[in-house]
Amino acid sequence: MKTMKTMKTMKTASIPSLRVEPELRHAAESVLRDGETLSSFVEQSLRANIEHRRLQQEFIARGLASHNEARRSGEYIPAEDVLRELDDMLAQAEAKAGV
Repeated sequence: MKTMKTMKTMKTASIPSLRVEPELRHAAESVLRDGETLSSFVEQSLRANIEHRRLQQEFIARGLASHNEARRSGEYIPAEDVLRELDDMLAQAEAKAGV
């Protein structure tokens, strides 16, 4: 697996240039951190969205696998049980956080 440092030094491909409204460019420039370039911001945004979509695909795959297993086995967990457990988890997290 490549590390971020390795990935940064091995830039051999380019992404097509992106035409945007001036307002969008200004908005992006307005949130840049000290020393951050627009190019690095766009690259980081692209990486973050790729990761987000990868996680989303994995989540959907797990859900479909669970659905298929439930259909195969005939074992389902009632929604009320799931919601009750989620409510309990939320109450415990809020109590721990002092909310």
